[in-house]
Amino acid sequence: MAHTKPNVLLIILDTLRRDRLSIYGNPRPTSPAFDAFADDHLLFQRAVAPAQWTVPAHTSMFTGIYPGAHGVTQSNSVLNELHPTLAEILRANGYHTTAFCNNPLISVLNHGLTRGFESFHNYATAIPYRPEAVIQRPAARRAFDKWFRPYARKMGNLFAQNDDWFRLALHPVFVPIWTRYINFKGHTADSISDLIAYWKAHQAGGAAQPMFAFVNLMGAHLPYHPPQDWLTKIAPELKGDRRAFAFINQFNADGAGWESPSEQPLEDWQHHALNAFYEAEIAYQDSQLGRLLDFLKTSGTLDDTVVIIAADHGEMHGEHAFFGHAFTVYHELVHVPMAMHIPDIPRSRVDATISTRRLFHTVLDLAQAQTPLDSNDANADVRGLSLLNVITGSERVNDPAFSEAFAPITFVKVVEHRNREIVDALALRETRRSVYEGDYKLMLRGDRVEALYHVSDDPDEQHDLSSAPHMQPIISALRARIDGLIGGQQDDSSISDVDERVMDQLRALGYVE
Repeated sequence: MAHTKPNVLLIILDTLRRDRLSIYGNPRPTSPAFDAFADDHLLFQRAVAPAQWTVPAHTSMFTGIYPGAHGVTQSNSVLNELHPTLAEILRANGYHTTAFCNNPLISVLNHGLTRGFESFHNYATAIPYRPEAVIQRPAARRAFDKWFRPYARKMGNLFAQNDDWFRLALHPVFVPIWTRYINFKGHTADSISDLIAYWKAHQAGGAAQPMFAFVNLMGAHLPYHPPQDWLTKIAPELKGDRRAFAFINQFNADGAGWESPSEQPLEDWQHHALNAFYEAEIAYQDSQLGRLLDFLKTSGTLDDTVVIIAADHGEMHGEHAFFGHAFTVYHELVHVPMAMHIPDIPRSRVDATISTRRLFHTVLDLAQAQTPLDSNDANADVRGLSLLNVITGSERVNDPAFSEAFAPITFVKVVEHRNREIVDALALRETRRSVYEGDYKLMLRGDRVEALYHVSDDPDEQHDLSSAPHMQPIISALRARIDGLIGGQQDDSSISDVDERVMDQLRALGYVE
């Protein structure tokens, strides 16, 4: 090893429910690669996402702060430059930073989440941006790709930020076209192969710098088109079931329905088919993840590399009348799978309830990084909020796991156009929040208590305890927790009022150009 700091590999399994992995109790063999990795290293039993969809959840993992504080909660939000990202800080501390991303919400939209990456490879576009050192292309093709990509990015932002264009794109006539031709879910196999080749090239070059690599795998996201052999392996009972295939094809094409609450609950056979196709996608993606994990193990890379595997959020398939991941903070969305390898840390199962926003602090702690964070801000306590404290049993910070679901306005308008009454009936415009304390989880809708659950006894959150008289002290204590967490929040997504003195300091430290 030519450097003293560990490499860091952050793998995010997009839209992956915890309860659909074998190691967390699913009887189907959906995740042998993840399971084997978790069995050999660190498995987190109670990891909680800070948000219910990709953009705010990734922003929290990249900045260490909750959505209400960083303000990146909408498709047109932009991260304030006062919040340096994980990649920016690591790069300023001597790391080579690279990304292999299959989600267009991160790689195409202008949120600021690509800041700090020396190279950001994007597979979710009409012309994927793959590493030149790995993919040799003719000069004319390279020139065309370079010319075309800004236009593709501009079109992506147009559809994401214009309500009429966005709603049009979700029409069943157009969904199969754009999901296919812009590689909406990226290309899992290519991104894994490219990362392995890139890592080998980095090592062969002497690896003078430690590497930080971020990977987003999008296979578990809609639309569901698993390879037929994987569907047969996971759900052999569906082979030849024309009714199930017709239903999935219809569901895949209804882009607005992906996030719209159900007017009528699914029939049992429909729910079974939806789950089977979803889990077949998970199993196929897990097989590709396994190729990467095998490389890390057989090449000796694990000896000096921190590897983190987690989901950004989960998915609803009709539970509590919701589909997708736009509006709420139920367990299906915010209770996520997570496993980790840290060199010289023995295998164990971590039972503490933790927030995945603490991955930011953990990586910086393990990288021994110097940061420009405000020392007076509790969220900037890198050493105190590092999950190393939880793993080693030395936790002294009482950091409750907190989730916030700011409704994506673009999807509220889509649902409103589809069924105005359901928007009001389910209060889809209101912000949902939840906080975990021990075995209890309190959910708020706006300023009102929505539910209280004992999540150990009731993981499906079917029994609301909030009306029980003896639960009122617990509710009061948890409400006070939430009030304290949101009391100091300020929407920082605008950069128009940035203090120039602070900006000068960040520029001097190399975090802002």
